[in-house]
Amino acid sequence: MTTPFNVQEFLPRRWFEAITAARVERPELVAQVAGGRRQRTRLTRNGRLTILAADHPGRMITRSGNDPFIMGNRWEYLGRIARIITDPTVDGLMATPEIIDDVFILEGLVREAGGPSFLDEKVLIGCMNRGGLANTAFELDDTFTAYSARALKERRLDGGKLMFRLNNDSYDAAKTVLYCADAVSALSREGLFAFLEPLPVQRTEKGWSIVMTPEALIPIVGVAQALGESSAYTWLKLPMVPEFDRVALSTTLPILALGGEAHGNPARLLGDIANVMKAGATVRGVLMGRNILFPGDGDPLTVAKAVAEVVAGAEPAEAPAAAPGMDFFTRL
Repeated sequence: MTTPFNVQEFLPRRWFEAITAARVERPELVAQVAGGRRQRTRLTRNGRLTILAADHPGRMITRSGNDPFIMGNRWEYLGRIARIITDPTVDGLMATPEIIDDVFILEGLVREAGGPSFLDEKVLIGCMNRGGLANTAFELDDTFTAYSARALKERRLDGGKLMFRLNNDSYDAAKTVLYCADAVSALSREGLFAFLEPLPVQRTEKGWSIVMTPEALIPIVGVAQALGESSAYTWLKLPMVPEFDRVALSTTLPILALGGEAHGNPARLLGDIANVMKAGATVRGVLMGRNILFPGDGDPLTVAKAVAEVVAGAEPAEAPAAAPGMDFFTRL
């Protein structure tokens, strides 16, 4: 997993700059590509999902690992996203609207250059609430500042991701629970999936921190699964706390595991995922961002492919196979 990633090698700057040119000269390209994309007839192919998460900058989070601004470099960030989603291994992408639009534009440019579609039959999930900006006084009042259910339907996306963080002393957290309940109902009415992330949090010197115990998480799962007019289209996105088998028994809703902050140790990540996937039949995959996008010095696609294999039921490999060459864009 030590093959390095170089954004200039994979996504040359001319491709990155072509996205802005398209935004200036033909913004209608986004709607054209979205309207022509071939969607899946079913959400999963084997009952499991491996989804890449790319919504952190929208909440003012730019740090990954030891670099406080690495996710603030959009060329680097988008290059890593494209490295993963242009490969067929990962099921799809969850992101904020501007990243989804960037990806739609890239898809259009690739097709115009004679390349293959990389978005057909991918699961695309739009992030809905990013208003709880990191380290602000209103962080737990996580308003819906991105996609609405109607906009997701119009863009022909497959669902929406939403979250609430619950702290018993915060009235702002109670507001966000109500926002999420309304959004779950709206998504259900549109026949779109809700990927709901409920998190128990506590205040620390570094800000709000997830309480990583089953005793804290299980009651929050009870709240989350009861939100909205129907739970028929609701999936849960949950942190990999210890004794996850207890969490898996707290719901019949399908669960995707989240990765949290990047720690740069892919072997540890794969081991954690393997353990969670064995916790119960409700655990159906992962929806992870930084630990896949920024896996230390390694190639994010190598880690993404290894994660997808573990989600599919394989044991973590001691030395995962190297990912394909970085010529997807340069050969066009």
